[in-house]
Amino acid sequence: MQILDLNYWDTRHRTGDTPWDIGYAAPALTDYFDQIEDRTLKVLIPGAGMAHEALYLQQQGWTDITICDISESALKKVEQQLMPEPQVRLVSGDFFALEDSFDLIMEQTFFCALDPALRSRYVDKMADLLVEGGKLFGLLFCKHFDHQGPPFGGDKNEYISLFSNKFYIKTMENCYNSIPQRAGSEVFSYV
Repeated sequence: MQILDLNYWDTRHRTGDTPWDIGYAAPALTDYFDQIEDRTLKVLIPGAGMAHEALYLQQQGWTDITICDISESALKKVEQQLMPEPQVRLVSGDFFALEDSFDLIMEQTFFCALDPALRSRYVDKMADLLVEGGKLFGLLFCKHFDHQGPPFGGDKNEYISLFSNKFYIKTMENCYNSIPQRAGSEVFSYV
């Protein structure tokens, strides 16, 4: 197993070896955000990569967005794409060291990038970062891969068992509006 550390992720972003980057905000996530009227809610996008959703949120008038990624190279690229306004905060470093609280946390290709041994820790940290009544939502792969990750796969039963330790699961369903190349292999989760 390779070590998925700062050097690994920074090299992937610096060299453009990012096949998970679809080049735009995922429709399942923008559709969810579009249903929310309060654009002042504090949003976290962990393991954000190119953070296309953050640019989308900025364009839609959201005012408090935090992007966290371990890769400085990714954050430098994100900074070049975002509008020069103060509503987006870029945090470089380890997600598990993040100290703050958020109303919404969006999951998009971060969970599947983590070694599966860290999944319980991920759930605990998400619970710690959310304000009371806060929401964690996003997309999770609902398939097992034939290769060693990342991405690391999983299935709905595993996720329900894992997340129900800290959250009430409101939705964990097959995603009906995945991008074409991920159709049938994602669940939309809302806890």
